[in-house]
Amino acid sequence: MIAAFRIPGAGRLKQAETTRFSFDGQSYAGVEGDTLASALLANGVHLVGRSFKYHRPRGFLSAGAEEPNALVEIKRDSARKTPNVRATVQELYDGLTAQSQNRWPSLSFDVSAVGDIASPLLSAGFYYKTFMWPKSAWKNLYEPKIRAAAGLGVAPDQPDPDHYSARFAHCDVLVLGGGAAGIAAALAAAETGVRVLLADEQADFGGSLHFESGARIDGQDGFAWAQGAVAKLKAMDNVRVLSRTTAFGYYAQNFVGLVERVSDHLQNPGRDLPRERLWQVRAKRVVLATGAIERHMVFADNDRPGIMLASAARIYLNHYGVAVGRNVGVYTANDSAYAAAIDLKKAGVGVAAIVDLRDNPTGSVIDEARALGIEVNFGRAVIRAAGKLRVSSMTVQPKNGGGERTIPVDAILMSAGWTPSVHLFSQSRGKVAFNDETKRFVPGTYAQDCVSVGACNGTDGLSATIDEAYAAGAKAAKDAGVKDAGAKGTKPKVDASESWSRGMLGAAPGAGPDTTVKAFVDFQNDVTAKDIRQAVHEGMRSIEHVKRFTTNGMATDQGKTSNMHGLAIAAETLGKPIPQVGLTTFRAPYTPVTFGSIVGHARGPLFDPTRKTAIHPWAEAQGAVFEDVGQWKRAWYFPKAGEDMHAAVDRECVTVRKTAGLFDASTLGKIEVVGPDAAKFMELLYTNPWEKLEPGRCRYGIMLREDGFIYDDGVVGRLAPDRFHVTTTTGGAPRVMNHMEDYLQTEFPHLNVWLTSITEQWAVIAVQGPKSREIIAPLVDGIDMSDGALPHMSVREGRICGVPTRLFRMSFTGERGFEVNVPADYGQAVWEALWAEGQKHGAGAYGTEAMHVLRAEKGYIIVGQDTDGTVTPNDAGLDWAVGKKKTDFVGIRGMARPDLVAKGRKHLVGLKTKDPKVVLEEGAQIVGDPKQAIPMTMIGHVTSSYWSENCGRSIALALVAGGRDRMGETLYVPMPNGTIEVEVTGMVFFDEKGERLNG
Repeated sequence: MIAAFRIPGAGRLKQAETTRFSFDGQSYAGVEGDTLASALLANGVHLVGRSFKYHRPRGFLSAGAEEPNALVEIKRDSARKTPNVRATVQELYDGLTAQSQNRWPSLSFDVSAVGDIASPLLSAGFYYKTFMWPKSAWKNLYEPKIRAAAGLGVAPDQPDPDHYSARFAHCDVLVLGGGAAGIAAALAAAETGVRVLLADEQADFGGSLHFESGARIDGQDGFAWAQGAVAKLKAMDNVRVLSRTTAFGYYAQNFVGLVERVSDHLQNPGRDLPRERLWQVRAKRVVLATGAIERHMVFADNDRPGIMLASAARIYLNHYGVAVGRNVGVYTANDSAYAAAIDLKKAGVGVAAIVDLRDNPTGSVIDEARALGIEVNFGRAVIRAAGKLRVSSMTVQPKNGGGERTIPVDAILMSAGWTPSVHLFSQSRGKVAFNDETKRFVPGTYAQDCVSVGACNGTDGLSATIDEAYAAGAKAAKDAGVKDAGAKGTKPKVDASESWSRGMLGAAPGAGPDTTVKAFVDFQNDVTAKDIRQAVHEGMRSIEHVKRFTTNGMATDQGKTSNMHGLAIAAETLGKPIPQVGLTTFRAPYTPVTFGSIVGHARGPLFDPTRKTAIHPWAEAQGAVFEDVGQWKRAWYFPKAGEDMHAAVDRECVTVRKTAGLFDASTLGKIEVVGPDAAKFMELLYTNPWEKLEPGRCRYGIMLREDGFIYDDGVVGRLAPDRFHVTTTTGGAPRVMNHMEDYLQTEFPHLNVWLTSITEQWAVIAVQGPKSREIIAPLVDGIDMSDGALPHMSVREGRICGVPTRLFRMSFTGERGFEVNVPADYGQAVWEALWAEGQKHGAGAYGTEAMHVLRAEKGYIIVGQDTDGTVTPNDAGLDWAVGKKKTDFVGIRGMARPDLVAKGRKHLVGLKTKDPKVVLEEGAQIVGDPKQAIPMTMIGHVTSSYWSENCGRSIALALVAGGRDRMGETLYVPMPNGTIEVEVTGMVFFDEKGERLNG
């Protein structure tokens, strides 16, 4: 069955293909190729929503992504609910279920519409003035109530069952926009052979050619030419064409974010098909062909359902074959609305009258409208519209005042002119310029390698647009590096086109400063012309302040239809020219982007990748309790029957000191620094000297930031004159690698050095304790394990258990220790062999908690725990690790800043509680006088704190102002249950002389 407003023979859809759908529980029929908007209009449905603040009835304003009113919820099942979908871009599929939003109990009767009656109390900025007392009431009372009353849809309450994908792409020329300009630019660029990517947000390419009935290119209808040209582009190997793809953000270095709607238009998407795909595109050159957006007329009650943009009515008629009414009125200030009236009249739709604000316009479209018998009224204004759930009439008056006349209509088409869509250009940090002659902002100063063409560049006329775009496409290809680039094909020829005049900005007569009518500027945020003027009267002078005070152009709308009108009204009220008032910032995203498309696969178990070492299965089988360290799962402790965490950790610590312990250190970051200039590079990146370090020896290294603060640390082994094995903290591995690459590429590109992350290449088994050598020695080949041949801080390459090893003699416990590096594939096998050997000596496994206690007993720091981003080597007592003769390294100048060498800086020191059984809380604040008035002066904080079974007491490290000058001094740690006395000590609590490093 054909819907009542579907005109047989009109449009481009196959009316034989019927599609069933529902809206607010009512079933309807549409046609394959419809949007939800066109299908509803075909069924005579104009009322589709309620406004944000006043809950006024709202209908369709547009036919595209600029739609501010028709926001609906699309529901596939209980888990697949998507709010705030623009009905104008949601393609119809059989079984689609849609629901209106922001109303109760129904769309036609919404009790919150009482807010429209109370609107004088809810004027611009009311929330800044009204709900300020008492302070506590905002969060507990006002905000929840306001948020419940207003809003744009309800967030889904179940996990999203769909999946999303992401792609990275590089191209020579990226063309954004698939209208005549974009297609012409893509053709010119593609014909040179460069890599071209063409993207458009609509299902079908063509832009305004969807509705321009008078356009002819290369001897054919404009829309048909567009489909043929795009088919040609798709057939070219060097071109990628993306439909249903929105460019939502333009970032630095020609990086553009695109979202492709892959399956939202399908009835039964395949299970392997993503819902959306995020494209992250880096282009050498970008061509912006984003077109222009038609402006509405600002007059009283211009938001009635049935009042829409003239271009939208043309799209619904010429593309979808749908009439938006049976007796249509037109209100305009430019020629393009005449074309809509002409098309509707030719299709058999009644056109009650055209009301033109201009005095004596001339042109062929005006003559044609009159020839068709359409009443044309010059110099007149629509001062208000009547109707509630749908417009019923428009009241017309001479614009300078006079007798009123009411004309019955069931739809009003309006056009105040066209605004170049400069959103992406503005996002690229380009500066717009105001064209005083045409009264519009157009691209001015470019910040990136891009060019704007067509309507978004302020270019009028189809012929001029294609000429400009074709030349720009060829130039973009040449600028991208193609030799002798020039258009290799034939430029499209425009045989016929339409001409549009400039229109008007601001409020129309009847909505001027002396009225209080609701003449809407921003439909989505319920902002009226009166609100804009009120903002200025209340002291807002910056357009950015006006925007925030009124919410004009905020949120998902981003000023697409409202920005220029709001700006013009503000400028008029301020008595300033528009350029002096300025333009608000267009922020990404251009249109809303789902969280799923940004997150991609990173949900549930994949939210953050879980990394496990090669030895993880063994630890799991032994009943280890794991903790998350960065993305790694690390064995925290190994409890035996009847042990809690504290008992297990105490046992592990004692075992390491008495016999030996095995520890999985595979998560340590590992980087190979290789090349003829490797030592020079290390000299520049670390505080320590490296040139004279002999191959086979190790050194503890500190890495600083430019500001002189500690960035990371680790043991570095020199394997050969041109090869270093660098270790980093577990959490610091990625940033240290990035830090090194950054300096190598930007500051030291002259050095012949190559950096390779080998973190996952090597499994690392730390064997620590008096019996460590006895455990390892029987399994090692080709390495002399004696103290003379392999002293502390040495590294050797050989074999263990028959597999290659890099064997480090080093310790993070203060005991004789070794770190066995083997290829990760052999990690568990070598661990099991060492474990079997260790059992002969009473060794045990220990986890990260015991590791923390053991290192704290020796005063070894952990970067990120005992440092906080403001700690220098001197603060940490690590001056000995700074090369005294070095003249340059990253951070050397920062480290010498006066504030970083001043007296009174916080030093890392040890703390012992007066009661040895009391364990301090990490992060606890330290004061010098516990009796001082609140707020107390804090002089430091606890960075590490543990019970040490080996010491028989609690131990702690802390950052304390002037800490090294306070040795033996008593300080205080205020806690909720009382103040704890502590004594400032050195940082070493066990084996102060370090004799146990050699067994």
